[in-house]
Amino acid sequence: MSQLQKEYGITIGRMTPGRQNCITDVAGVKVGQTTLIEGDRVRTGVTAILPHQGNIFYEKVQAAAVTINGFGKATGLPQINELGTIETPIVLTSTLNVGKVSDALISWVLTRCSIDEQPILSLNPVVGECNDSYLNDIRGRHVQEEHVFQALDRASAEPVQEGIIGAGTGMTAFHFKSGIGTASRIVPSDKEEFTIGVLSLPNFGRREELVIDGVPIGWELRDYERESGEAGPGSIMIVIATDLPLSHRQLARIANRASFGLARTGSTCRSGSGEFVIAFTTANKAPHDRKRLFFNERRLNDTAPLINDLFQAVIEAVEESVVSALFSAETMTGIDGHRRVALPTDEVLSLLRAARRS
Repeated sequence: MSQLQKEYGITIGRMTPGRQNCITDVAGVKVGQTTLIEGDRVRTGVTAILPHQGNIFYEKVQAAAVTINGFGKATGLPQINELGTIETPIVLTSTLNVGKVSDALISWVLTRCSIDEQPILSLNPVVGECNDSYLNDIRGRHVQEEHVFQALDRASAEPVQEGIIGAGTGMTAFHFKSGIGTASRIVPSDKEEFTIGVLSLPNFGRREELVIDGVPIGWELRDYERESGEAGPGSIMIVIATDLPLSHRQLARIANRASFGLARTGSTCRSGSGEFVIAFTTANKAPHDRKRLFFNERRLNDTAPLINDLFQAVIEAVEESVVSALFSAETMTGIDGHRRVALPTDEVLSLLRAARRS
């Protein structure tokens, strides 16, 4: 059961969530996080997504990356779309730490994945970011190599902790405190059952824009404990995992559907906001084998009705991951006394009940 449904009675969409309702419902996917909260200035961290439990460099996963609005500093996306694969874990962090985290990720892969008879001589680190400078001393660039290694080494398939953790520690969405959010959906077919999992890092949106389950919550709460200083337009990183056998082109199709899930939360993809989506499948791994001439792969038929269920699952899981990040976060004070208030859940539930009655 969805945590939003279990704890608050909120059901997003019509499809069934996975067992844990998080990205690790996709078999093999693991998530690890390191949180940095120090003094009254440091509010940042690292979130790492490992696509499977094997050697990611020598067993790459098919993938695609989509840029909805390109105001961002993510690394590794051009090669994902050129070759259609990912060969490192995906790491999320704060904007000015992208370079340091990329370097640490390279070191981790060289340390943990290298095979003597096939030395790694080229590597495409995949790092995404959002700007946490409203609450965090972003110029201090506090994430170090050890923090990246901790997140990667402690990654597990357990339920993903949401809210103020990892890369979500200093994030804001709709001028409420945000953090890490995740959700999943089951995509049933006649003979098999597949899973879509989403992990998001929401850090975007104006208060008035927020929509929850179709209700304009943000407009109703536009003056609720609002700070005088406002953060910038923000960004969001979205990671989509599935066990459905999909091609690079099909993964790009589902990544594009994430924009509909964002729109359902009230996002308008403002000019200064970066919206990036990375989608991968754990099926059809691509061995790092230059001697092999051809691959025989199974993939979804684009004309099968299941493709539309897949689109719906992505939209619902993206929407719920954003809402869940808001419900999971707590009020936080950070650098220069900046304060970001948590979503007032009692008021939100009251507004949702009133909307249903009407």
